[in-house]
Amino acid sequence: MRRLPLLLAALLALSLLAVPASAASGGAVALRVLTFNIHTGIGTDAALDLARTADTIRDSRADVVGLQEVDVHWDARSEFRDQARDLARMLHMRVFFAPIYDLPPLTEGAPRRQYGVAILSRHPIVHADNHWITRLSTQDENPVPAPAPGFAEAVVLVRGLPVHVYSTHLDFRADPTVRELQVADTLRIMAEDRPGARQVLLGDFNAEPAAPELAPLWTRLSDAWSATDPGPTYPADAPSKRIDYVTTSPNVVVKNARVVDSSASDHRPVVANLVLRR
Repeated sequence: MRRLPLLLAALLALSLLAVPASAASGGAVALRVLTFNIHTGIGTDAALDLARTADTIRDSRADVVGLQEVDVHWDARSEFRDQARDLARMLHMRVFFAPIYDLPPLTEGAPRRQYGVAILSRHPIVHADNHWITRLSTQDENPVPAPAPGFAEAVVLVRGLPVHVYSTHLDFRADPTVRELQVADTLRIMAEDRPGARQVLLGDFNAEPAAPELAPLWTRLSDAWSATDPGPTYPADAPSKRIDYVTTSPNVVVKNARVVDSSASDHRPVVANLVLRR
């Protein structure tokens, strides 16, 4: 079992002292989360507009956000910007970026080129990990399934309650084999959290809910659509498939969820209102 670092334990203790006794002894805590494949800030009009991405996130009033397809000094398509830090700055949120790819720069002296997933939070991030899961690289000419980074975990402290928030982007190919391996890796990693940990898995799963490769997830996690049926998420201009998810452990209750009508990406984001039980 993975132990939380001493820093987290200390911050948790201090946070609990700051919470009124009536709140610490009972009741519940609200948390709004958003999952958003931002398509590197490129919208349905094929235009790069990271401010539009930020506006979509801001308008959702989410406390915690899982992002996919984030560029950090990656390419001209995103003006070689650090999109993770730029979004955090525009939204006044904390950020943890977990690269899937980390490559040398195109020109000497420039920052390394990175692409991956991220977690934004209005609450303190007291611990973070970039976990490795099975991937089929898009950067190799003859890729084979192999462990690679890019599965983000951030422990977020919400009014004294630690919440393990994960952001993931599963394989896009029609063959489900790699996604099957990724789901198994995901459940193995999440099982390393302490018993009873509050967990929220956000991401682009690149498969619809009834896909056989996702079935193991539903034995451990709840799909936000079990509370409501917000509808499909992809493609953004005429959604016909649901491949973007908010999922939670049994001790995190989903009050409702909705798909956000946005043209800021080729995916529509999903926002969910959660309740954390004390």
